[in-house]
Amino acid sequence: MNSGALQGPDGRLRCPWGLSTPDYLAYHDEEWGRPVRGDDALFERLALEAFQSGLSWITILRRRPAFRAAFADFRTAAVAEFTAQDRDRLLADPGIIRNGRKIDAVLANARLLADWPAGELTSLVWSFAPAGESRPAPRTTADVPAVTDESTALAKSLKKRGLRFVGPTTAYALMQSCGLVDDHLVACVARGRGR
Repeated sequence: MNSGALQGPDGRLRCPWGLSTPDYLAYHDEEWGRPVRGDDALFERLALEAFQSGLSWITILRRRPAFRAAFADFRTAAVAEFTAQDRDRLLADPGIIRNGRKIDAVLANARLLADWPAGELTSLVWSFAPAGESRPAPRTTADVPAVTDESTALAKSLKKRGLRFVGPTTAYALMQSCGLVDDHLVACVARGRGR
């Protein structure tokens, strides 16, 4: 269904996906679309978006505290030091998604990013933020793309630098969640809050 903004429990209009559970409501209102900067913060979002691939975001959102505990609060330098025993521990952790390919990608990405100069991931990701409003604000969920030229270019740049599990759809989800784009619907109370 391609829906416009719907009335929330407080009477204000919101993106319809943000009203399906209290977890989503809090995430929608307080996080999604707000600017995220800092290499560790972006590493966390990249990792969680990779784990989300093929799953619903609510699955990841509800497990985020367990992910943070399992992955040293996504401190890139700490995760880069994880050993084979840490990998085994992660594969056995019922609080996270125990997918070997995704775990291996996060560990490999941490090792790679740990060698980057401070601020480089932040600069790289934010260099793909569209200048100004490159398209009209979405009126319905049908107006929100899954991939854009910018997300395709970001994914290509990240892959070229050796990062894994960063396709164009994952890159666009990262751009949405980290405030590079504002995909809150035009009538949504959260539209424009993050920029």
